[in-house]
Amino acid sequence: MLRWYQSVLKRRPLLTQSLTTAILFGTGDIAAQQLVESTGPSNHAYSRTARMALYGGTIFGPAATTWYRFLQARVNLSSKATTVAARVGLDQLVFTPINLTCFLSSMAVMEGWKSSTGVGGGGVNGSSVSAGERVREKMGSTFGQAFGKNLLIWPWVQIANFSVVPLEHRVLLVNVVALGWNCYLSYLNSGGGKTKTEATKEKVVETVKKA
Repeated sequence: MLRWYQSVLKRRPLLTQSLTTAILFGTGDIAAQQLVESTGPSNHAYSRTARMALYGGTIFGPAATTWYRFLQARVNLSSKATTVAARVGLDQLVFTPINLTCFLSSMAVMEGWKSSTGVGGGGVNGSSVSAGERVREKMGSTFGQAFGKNLLIWPWVQIANFSVVPLEHRVLLVNVVALGWNCYLSYLNSGGGKTKTEATKEKVVETVKKA
């Protein structure tokens, strides 16, 4: 199986890594819903899983593959240690904020489809809220928390990734480690990271809007 994967990866690296990423992003959401939130199969939000898989396959997979190629080709300093440090620094301070912004923004937009088209599900605040407002709300409530947790985990993963893992397997390693991370992101994006005060406030606002 591993030989087959390596063979396909060499022939179609971008497509293979994008499809792998889509599967693992979707798996992360399934874990979030079933293992963390304990929703049960009958209450599983399949549209939410589809959104995660879509983002992973069409945005993160291609972006990460291109990004690692860029770092490999362009960031080469006088020693291995300084090269790894520079790559990790750029990855965490440039790529990660951009990726988190894209993730939260695209989730906010896709979640809003339910209110306007009946497709998707999980709308943030209802049909009266514009896409821009949903994005600002999502960024304001979630970005800082996600980025802070990211800095506790991913620098160490990327030090190992850039030090010992071959270029063609770097996205795969990130995706395997990211099973847990994507589970957390999906949970956080769905509102799981909010405090009781924030959750209560949202319920009050929604009740007032419906009244």
